[in-house]
Amino acid sequence: MEPQRTITIEPVTRIEGHAKITIHLDADGQVNDARFHVTEFRGFEKFCEGRLLWEMPGITSRICGICPASHLIASAKAGDAILAIGIPETAEKLRRLLTLAQWTQSHALSFFHLSSPDLLLGFDADPATRNVFGLMAEHKDVIRRGIRLRKFGQEIIETLGGRRIHTPWAVPGGVRESLGAGDRDRLLAWIPEAMETTTIALGILEGVHAKFAHEIPNFGSTPSLSVGLVSEDGGLEYYSGSLRMRDSNGNTIADQLDPTDYSEYLGERSTEWSYLKFPYYKPLGHDGGTYRVGPLARLSVCDYIETPLAEAERQKLRALSADWDVMGNPFYYHYARLIEILFAIEKIEMLLSDSDILGEDIRSKAMINRQQGVGVCEAPRGPLFHHYHVDEDGVIQQVNMLIATAQNNQAMNATVRQLASHYVHGGSITEGALNRIEAGIRCYDPCLSCSTHAIGKMPLQVQLIDSAGRVLGERSR
Repeated sequence: MEPQRTITIEPVTRIEGHAKITIHLDADGQVNDARFHVTEFRGFEKFCEGRLLWEMPGITSRICGICPASHLIASAKAGDAILAIGIPETAEKLRRLLTLAQWTQSHALSFFHLSSPDLLLGFDADPATRNVFGLMAEHKDVIRRGIRLRKFGQEIIETLGGRRIHTPWAVPGGVRESLGAGDRDRLLAWIPEAMETTTIALGILEGVHAKFAHEIPNFGSTPSLSVGLVSEDGGLEYYSGSLRMRDSNGNTIADQLDPTDYSEYLGERSTEWSYLKFPYYKPLGHDGGTYRVGPLARLSVCDYIETPLAEAERQKLRALSADWDVMGNPFYYHYARLIEILFAIEKIEMLLSDSDILGEDIRSKAMINRQQGVGVCEAPRGPLFHHYHVDEDGVIQQVNMLIATAQNNQAMNATVRQLASHYVHGGSITEGALNRIEAGIRCYDPCLSCSTHAIGKMPLQVQLIDSAGRVLGERSR
């Protein structure tokens, strides 16, 4: 009998961070298993020990250059809990504004820069041009608009925090600086352009759905739970609220869970073949407790979106499927991201138009009143948990960070297995099949620097290896 063979895709391209995919074949050349391996390690949790609580927002915002504002907010909220104080109303609204700006710039990067080469040029396009430069040649206005939309989100972050990435602006107790009227008016003037670009993108994606209608049902759709924050009445939430879980049939299996008690119902499993942990819902065990987070999960668990245009699009998304399969198909993460951008722009306009946003009362002050605290917010990729233990002087003793990308790990592996089983046969893999398997990961927009707490290179390498470790074939790009 021919020995089992392995196809290795390393690293996976057009994602943040470094990873590889291995596809394990049986004696007949059919897929026996497939795994998504995260190959970088940073150790942020460990080297935060010994730092002061007050330093943590600035330190943890440097975990990642893509979503630093989310770490900033989660860290500041953990600090609020340890100080045992409420923050001023203006400070919360400013933090909410920062969070929505983070969603806008991150989602725009994912859709226009990382995924649009597949969606607009096709999965089988020449890899030499299947990138943002190839898009500039054929879809120049779309890419220009995407760059501007991302800049809109970054502009808000820079206006509030003084710089676009790694800003130390949010702190335990509130924020450092207020927002001026001139800056508020300048940002409001950008709203119509941002809204127009998002509307155009939604129209483009509608055509993409029609173009790939025959492929979408097989694009890694597997049953899992969906988890996200919701408001008290079940609306989409991004800064506070409670956690809700729904199964693959749309049934609510847990609701109004206190996110600060996350460790009571969310476990973290490790494997020997990946630095990325495998979180799961404890009551259902490792396998039955697989869950998804992020844009599609948030739209799956919420009952409504408070802004009218985004809610209308959410209803369209739900109407795509009479049952629940669309809400469990990772291809529709792209649609969910655009809906969330639409919501973010609508909500940003509401916040900027609120007179409280210009308030000067922006920080509450206190000493250490608790020995531990948990801060939670919805990062672009899902719920982000920062859990700190401190001594009486506020020196960090222990840190745990449960990252959104890690919470998608089991679902990403399931997606890879389904795509590999569908496209790889007879021990060979075409360029188009290889790209579709990678694209299944890109649906989740993983942020691996955040999730592994890098060193690597970005060309793609695929090897076919037998059970003795001999390279039977190799290709790279």
